[in-house]
Amino acid sequence: MKRRLTAVTSITVLICMVLGNIIACSPTPTTEYDLTIASTGGGSVTVPGEGAFICSPGMVVVLEAEADEGYRFTNWTGDVGTIGNVTAATTTITMNGDYSITANFVVVYELTIASNAWGSVTTPGEGVFTYDEGTVVNLIAEPYEGYLFSNWTGDVGTITNVNAATTTITMSSNYFITANFGWFDITQVSAGGLHTVGLKSDGIVVAVGWNDPGQCDVGSWTDITQVAAGDTHTVGLKDDGTVVAVGAVGYDQGQCAVGNWTDITQVAASVLHTVGLESGGTVVAVGAVGDDYGQCDVGGWTDIVQVDAGYAHTVGLKADGTVVAVGWNDQGQCEVGNWTDITQVAACWFHTVGLKSDGTVVAVGAVGYYDQGQCEVGNWTDITQVAAGYLHTVGLKSDGTVVAVGAVGAVGYDYGQCEVGNWTDITQVSAGGFHTVGLKSDGTVVAVGRNDQGQRNVGG
Repeated sequence: MKRRLTAVTSITVLICMVLGNIIACSPTPTTEYDLTIASTGGGSVTVPGEGAFICSPGMVVVLEAEADEGYRFTNWTGDVGTIGNVTAATTTITMNGDYSITANFVVVYELTIASNAWGSVTTPGEGVFTYDEGTVVNLIAEPYEGYLFSNWTGDVGTITNVNAATTTITMSSNYFITANFGWFDITQVSAGGLHTVGLKSDGIVVAVGWNDPGQCDVGSWTDITQVAAGDTHTVGLKDDGTVVAVGAVGYDQGQCAVGNWTDITQVAASVLHTVGLESGGTVVAVGAVGDDYGQCDVGGWTDIVQVDAGYAHTVGLKADGTVVAVGWNDQGQCEVGNWTDITQVAACWFHTVGLKSDGTVVAVGAVGYYDQGQCEVGNWTDITQVAAGYLHTVGLKSDGTVVAVGAVGAVGYDYGQCEVGNWTDITQVSAGGFHTVGLKSDGTVVAVGRNDQGQRNVGG
């Protein structure tokens, strides 16, 4: 059924007057026009409505289209010759004939863009953007100086190349994406409790993560050949055999008192103490003042070729492949006296790991409550390096892949630090409190696990 649209200017009355008297009054015959209004899905025409209308010639009809949530008005189509603005949701049409018009709507989606700490998305920017369905959006990510673009993560299904800093995304849903930037030219990594440290080929050191005690303040270090990340401090070995350390503010147990060390060839850092291997095979240690479990009692060690530090124990690998340990032993983490043919040792809070020359691995400690499976390494083979975290153990295989055990499904402890199954081309691994870091052969770094302090913001 047609509805009649009326306006004051559309009513014409013929007043016939003869000699000043009204003789007759009747409407002048006029032509009326039909206006048919419709809409596509995603909205409606609210003024004057939708359907068929009868309009007087010359009548100006107001049109208002309203989009549903998740849609946007695009344009009017059909007999649009007398529409004031075909791309405006509120406009007018002048009735000079029979017209049929349609209000068109399109689906719109939100694109939320973010980046990690080491770069930004310059095109289209960062934040929330709205695009029509099917729109191809250009993405350009730019790293800060000293970092490289790593990849795009999140809702990346329609991104053309997730590994390219300049690429596109096609809008077919609401998407949240993040541009990741990371370290490059790294030669060694070390994971601490809530921070990660990287050594660059030029002897410069970078660090990310929790920094309240100052353990990430390594920007002034130069000529470093090895780094070690503890719980609240970081240690660096210089090419002249001296040692520097930062951090532990508010947690000072003397673990940074390494300023008089000389002729050091390797360093290790833990929660409350620091260990240094001297070139002659002897060992020095500082820290644990007030929390002394004997972890610094290494003065009598000789013929040592590598050291590592656990929470309150210290482990040393001897040149003959045997191992010595001192310190807290209530979990059996120092029970290494029968180990032989060991080529590398790793220690963390409650367990100690040893790599044998045949590529197999042994481990002790972590009994009872602290047993999260971190010592279940008996079936590992073809391992070239091991690392010990708080409640997990990581092994690097000769083919560049990585294995890990421990903390799986543990409430409050499982942060995905063992999810290394897809890593490839790895040359070194390090295990932190609840995160794991891997160094790739191209000098970039990957990480999994806990990231509440940004300790995983290394790329990858």
